[in-house]
Amino acid sequence: MESQTVKWKHYFLYLAFIYAILYFLHTNLLLNNRPIRIKKWPHLPLRFRHDGTFKILQVADMHFGSGLLSRCRDVLPSHFHYCSDLNTTRFLKTMIQLEKPDFVAFTGSHLANSSVLNLFFLDSGDRETVQGVRTYGWIKESQLNWLRSASRELQVQNQEVKYVIKTQPVDASAALAFFHIPIPEVRQLYYQKFVGRFGEGVACSSVNSGVLKTLVSIKDVKAVFIGHDHTNDFCGNLEGIWFCYGGGFGYHGYGRIGLARRARVILAELRKGDKEWMGVERIKTWKRLDDENLSKIDEQVLWELSPSR
Repeated sequence: MESQTVKWKHYFLYLAFIYAILYFLHTNLLLNNRPIRIKKWPHLPLRFRHDGTFKILQVADMHFGSGLLSRCRDVLPSHFHYCSDLNTTRFLKTMIQLEKPDFVAFTGSHLANSSVLNLFFLDSGDRETVQGVRTYGWIKESQLNWLRSASRELQVQNQEVKYVIKTQPVDASAALAFFHIPIPEVRQLYYQKFVGRFGEGVACSSVNSGVLKTLVSIKDVKAVFIGHDHTNDFCGNLEGIWFCYGGGFGYHGYGRIGLARRARVILAELRKGDKEWMGVERIKTWKRLDDENLSKIDEQVLWELSPSR
């Protein structure tokens, strides 16, 4: 009995040793021995670049597991000698270096505001039980009340500062929304024109809480970015609002053999006035594949300011 106890102690010590080595490799070698600094709260608000653009990288369905120990799902052995969560972190690092985004959105309720472009983030939940039947989560009425209130307040604030020299009005603020689980109406897009890949059925809640109706009513949201269904990466329009999947990003989440992991990029462009930048003029999007060329695909304009305005 005593020898068995000693054996278990050696086993746990061995596991602890292996974990310590993996942790050291991941935090020191793979990150170039640079300490990770987490900024609790930015000192400055979000700002557009000097060229009048603001770029967002959407990371949908990262599904990070246990680092080096988490094997990839649905990949061809010929593509990778060994595939783990580190392939996900490498893809994220590569995307950040290539696209140089101003903001990274991990599709998961909070608000980001840059005075001319508002970003709404809503928690669509996980799993719920409705009348004894399991279903996916949905955005609750309390969240929609918050969204209506926040949108209304921001529009009032923006109107107060939307005048420049000679009282020239600046364009009304545009907004984008991000959440994870799609709303039921997204299923309708299968029968309409869309850009991208409709690779699987839309897995959503059995409850329709009125998200689309709310988004249409507040009038400022031009596009919504979602995840959850990893092999969908399309954009489609519902009542004037674009709904775009990010596509599966993480290697530990399910995918489809032969289908490259991918990420979505969103670019907002300001309209240039006589002496300064005005409101958002255009919102564009495209995707990058985690292939040899980091291929850029399906570039499209989601929204553009009407010339009459």
